[in-house]
Amino acid sequence: MTPIDEFLAAAQTAGIDSCQAWAGDAVVDATVPNWRMQVRGADAIRKLFSGWYADPGRYDELRRMPLPDGELVEFLLTWTEHGVPHAAHQAHVLRVLSGRIAEHTVYCGGRWPANLLAQMAEAADA
Repeated sequence: MTPIDEFLAAAQTAGIDSCQAWAGDAVVDATVPNWRMQVRGADAIRKLFSGWYADPGRYDELRRMPLPDGELVEFLLTWTEHGVPHAAHQAHVLRVLSGRIAEHTVYCGGRWPANLLAQMAEAADA
């Protein structure tokens, strides 16, 4: 299993706390709605992502494109949180060095609860 496989499995199963995909000095550069942040170190990355991927879900869409030193991954992850369906559309640019993720850039469109997903579906049908 590659470190990118490990990250994707952990995100889907709410197993980020035990995920060992990142190098000790790895960096995450994340762009989320109205904000950009950087997090350094595997422990800090696990802390951040354990909040993002706190509930088990499934990939309704998953595209993986190889890069010379990693992958570009795009997904639509769906899950249920406190009984409410949610989804998130994200793109991840992952650079692997020495068998671990060294650089992890994330573009996230936000966390969408069921009512917002319904509005999006309605707008798509208009």
